[in-house]
Amino acid sequence: MSITAIVADDHPLFRVALKQALNQVIGEGIAETANLNETLLLLEHSPDVEVVFLDLNMPGNEGLMGLSRLRNLYPDVLVVIVSAEESPQLISKAIDLGSSGYIPKSTPLPVISEAVSRILDGESYIPSEMSLENEPSASSANQEFARKLEQLTPHQFTVLKMMADGLLNKQIAYELGVKETTIKQHVSAILRKLGFNNRTQAGVMFKQTMGVDNQTD
Repeated sequence: MSITAIVADDHPLFRVALKQALNQVIGEGIAETANLNETLLLLEHSPDVEVVFLDLNMPGNEGLMGLSRLRNLYPDVLVVIVSAEESPQLISKAIDLGSSGYIPKSTPLPVISEAVSRILDGESYIPSEMSLENEPSASSANQEFARKLEQLTPHQFTVLKMMADGLLNKQIAYELGVKETTIKQHVSAILRKLGFNNRTQAGVMFKQTMGVDNQTD
């Protein structure tokens, strides 16, 4: 049986409940993962996956980093955020970065089924009581940055994340097992594609857009 959907969440009980709601819409072929690395590995070996239901706070995820990484690696796979966080600003950013929908975990299962049906029909879903029209300028900037991120190769995306984490070129080269000159070429390409003059600007914008600029360990 081919896998057509992935429920990516580190809470087993919630995965069971969400699969119950999804079975009515998607049927069989729903796999489960408990962290971002498992999700990426499963996607690598499951070409029939059409949609990923992604928890923002599972291990390996950081803000909206997982969403952006999935969109970069698998642009044809729908990503739906399913999260306990219900901040309108976060929901707006998620939609701007390419999420096909945002479903709060407090949503009743019948409503989740309806939301998924709408998403699979090509619509975008957010909770009906929430409005994303409060910050049009910020939304426009996020959308523009998201479009530029899509131009990066997977390797460049990884290098950008490490740049944003404060690593120097030689440190990135060591971590990735490549020459420092290779990293320098990646950095130049990243700055050109994103339209920044230096790595600090690129790193700050990346972390702000991902919603991780104010997080602590």
